[in-house]
Amino acid sequence: MKQKIFLWVEDYLFYPNFFQRVISFILLPLTFVYMLVIALKRASAKQIDFGIPVISVGNIIVGGSGKTPLTIELARKYENVAVILRGYARESKGLFVISQKGKILEDVKTSGDEAMLLSKALPNATVIVSEDRKKAILKAKELGCKIVFLDDGFSKYDIKKFDILIRPKIEPTNIFCLPSGGYREPKMAYSFADLELKEGVDFRRVVTFVKDDEIINVLPLKLLFLTAISKPKRVLEFLPKGTKMEAFEDHHDFTKEELETIKEKYKDYTIVTTSKDFVKLQKFDLKDIILMDLKLEFEHNLKFDLMDEYIKSYESFSN
Repeated sequence: MKQKIFLWVEDYLFYPNFFQRVISFILLPLTFVYMLVIALKRASAKQIDFGIPVISVGNIIVGGSGKTPLTIELARKYENVAVILRGYARESKGLFVISQKGKILEDVKTSGDEAMLLSKALPNATVIVSEDRKKAILKAKELGCKIVFLDDGFSKYDIKKFDILIRPKIEPTNIFCLPSGGYREPKMAYSFADLELKEGVDFRRVVTFVKDDEIINVLPLKLLFLTAISKPKRVLEFLPKGTKMEAFEDHHDFTKEELETIKEKYKDYTIVTTSKDFVKLQKFDLKDIILMDLKLEFEHNLKFDLMDEYIKSYESFSN
């Protein structure tokens, strides 16, 4: 029942039916209040320059849009990089250095799923989780990092940064902000970004299926997509027709009881999951699980000259 409610809410926020649209319009007065608060926060913010290049990778819609894989692709191009994120759904509070130049210092309960994924994908980077991004930036400088990538930092108006915004491949049909729709800021906010990247135009997702550290080209006929990511239906395009799906809310921490129930319900099925989910499922020692290794490929004509110039401006300043 909980999973059905989660999927219903996702449809309401992004691709509502007639009944959901009626609810959306009823909530518009609250949406206008929300938008006013956002506008006041942006207008009153005084930006702090930390003396280090800070690159924010974000979006203006609720949930995932490729921020983590984009951060991985960009961060691996540089040395002495720190990746800072809040660490949604982690069991810890405060600031933690999750990994430092390849050495993982905390477990997934302390880090959260995204931070652990970043730590494993970026062995030369430092990954820090903190509710207070400003404290985390100061910690990154203390550790000798020269560039900071800020996960989902577009709304941190008081931090001087280079803003990258991701646009989804298929734009939501619901264009309203919360709670009437899935936008965290009005669509006009795209114009505030230093760089705007659209899936399907500037980059595309490439999926490789891996089992026991080996790439597989032929998938089993009976597949179960088990996940706890935002907008899980978007992943089904990479899977064969007829694939079953068990989707939990974003960042959900799977329990042994849930997995036992799922294994009983889908006895003859092979589980396929994402890298983000896999870091939480590993502890259950599941057999015959297939990993969807998702990477981003940039279009050959895509340039990051503005971002490189921004980074170089700090290099010349420090010299």
